[in-house]
Amino acid sequence: MDYSSGSGEYKKDGRWKRRVLPVAEAQRRVLLLAAARRTASELTPLAACGGRRLAESLRATSDWPPFARAGLDGYAVRAADTALASPQAPATLRVVDSVAAGGLASATITPGTAARIMTGAAVPEGADAVVMLEQTAEAAAGGEPAARMVRIAAAASPGQHVAPRGEEFRLGSPIVEAGELLAPGHVALLGTFGYAAVPVYKRPRVAIFATGSELLPVEAPLVPGRIRDSNSAMVDALVRECGAEPLMCGTLPDDPVALRAALAEASERAELIVTTGGVSVGDYDAMAELLRELEAWEEAGSSYSADEGLEEVHTDSTGVAEASGRGGQGSMLLFNRVSMRPGSPTSAALLNGRLVLALSGNPGACFVGFELFAGPALRAMQGAASPDLPSIKAVLGEDYSKGSPHTRYVRAKLRFGEDGRVYADAARFGKSSMMASLAESDGFAVIPSGSRGAAAGELVQVLLLKRFYS
Repeated sequence: MDYSSGSGEYKKDGRWKRRVLPVAEAQRRVLLLAAARRTASELTPLAACGGRRLAESLRATSDWPPFARAGLDGYAVRAADTALASPQAPATLRVVDSVAAGGLASATITPGTAARIMTGAAVPEGADAVVMLEQTAEAAAGGEPAARMVRIAAAASPGQHVAPRGEEFRLGSPIVEAGELLAPGHVALLGTFGYAAVPVYKRPRVAIFATGSELLPVEAPLVPGRIRDSNSAMVDALVRECGAEPLMCGTLPDDPVALRAALAEASERAELIVTTGGVSVGDYDAMAELLRELEAWEEAGSSYSADEGLEEVHTDSTGVAEASGRGGQGSMLLFNRVSMRPGSPTSAALLNGRLVLALSGNPGACFVGFELFAGPALRAMQGAASPDLPSIKAVLGEDYSKGSPHTRYVRAKLRFGEDGRVYADAARFGKSSMMASLAESDGFAVIPSGSRGAAAGELVQVLLLKRFYS
């Protein structure tokens, strides 16, 4: 076996030749194809649009508020009439109307008058302030009943407790941009402006396969030498977390013929195919053998270089299809080795016009590979402007001394220190084959390639998992 980080090749028995790609370049290739394969839009009822991504920018259909609105219960007044009011010398005004939410005043507020008003009601014409009920008292004066007079014990300023028309939105102003993930607050806004049906991206369908003759169904009893297929259910949950629709396709033996047929069938049903296992360099790694037969990105003459971004794909999605040399319906290897630990055998390809992500069979490496590649791809397919994982800087809580020629993505727990800073502690049982720390991880601490690892106290980038910030 000969590994050369300088040449970027991995060879075994003369059969394997793998170019090692930096993570950023591997992600760029996946996102170029994913963004070009953005799903179509559909209308969904307002009550069902939460958690979906908006397919087109929507605008305010009116000013909001659509009228000057009282911010609390009290009295609508002319501020000038209360300029000298105080608890010792309150201003006394004649009450000419009472306005409930949803109603309109029948009288104009003129000098010396006021109107009882409820929260959310339209402020009567002539009034420019609302005095809260707690600063008023009913009064009787000049033969008028108490219910028709009010004493104001505090001076009001113009605009006090009044939301002016158009304070939040003007007619035609943007309210939600295309690609945004619709949260409950967005749903409230859309309902406010009358969007009973909302244009959202369709949920991408994701075919999920696990490869390996050693795999048992989850419900099966263990037998010597075999393990249960836990990866498929984990990937199913990760797919749902990304707003996509998983299609569980079962397990496949280490048979290239069966694998090829299953992937061809899945390409008719799904927008993305995710496989786990079979991507290493073992004698029975069928997925790796299948990918090895494909023409590579570089050999296909892709017109996209490493310094190009996604803008071209967003405006002209045919570019990537042409770059494949097959009108978007053919096959092409994007990469089959990435400079990362865990999960360096992670691979990606265009197969029968569908994006295929082949993840490691080790649970930890599968988990990392999904979050770095499949998650961003699914978000890009649903129009996300920033599909990558969010990140923060954190202080490494302890030495991480394991150096590597590859960037390491270390499962980490986050905590706030007494100094107010965020600390990242490497999770126990963090090897690629281990699962104990998957559920408790808040993110991946990124340890750059090098011979020394990283020391306690160093600032590191931490990619945040949804389980941390949701």
